[in-house]
Amino acid sequence: MNITALDHLVLTVRDIPRTLSFYTRVLGMQEITFGAGRKALLFGRQKINLHQHGAEIAPHAEHATVGSADLCLLTDTPLAQIQNELRAHGITAISEIVSRTGAMGPIQSLYLRDPDGNLLEISRYP
Repeated sequence: MNITALDHLVLTVRDIPRTLSFYTRVLGMQEITFGAGRKALLFGRQKINLHQHGAEIAPHAEHATVGSADLCLLTDTPLAQIQNELRAHGITAISEIVSRTGAMGPIQSLYLRDPDGNLLEISRYP
């Protein structure tokens, strides 16, 4: 077996419209509808499917909970610019820009939380 990429992941959320608004308005992702009216967020060649807490689509995580995700999202935008954009949306990052290690080596990262408390690491390779 040779796993080559991540196609999508699922977030269990309290309020799908609120989640869609945050990820499209603040992070610039695209809202899409698929299947029987399901909602997802498209960015690059990946997507985040959204499940309404208490009405998850089967099969789903055995213990699906709101606010338990920890995602690292890559950007080509300078992180200082992202800090300014977050402030313009009234969002305070929970870290300054810090050095981390990504899948392909050293990265610079900035951390924030989405409306459900999920940890978002916005990162950029040098």
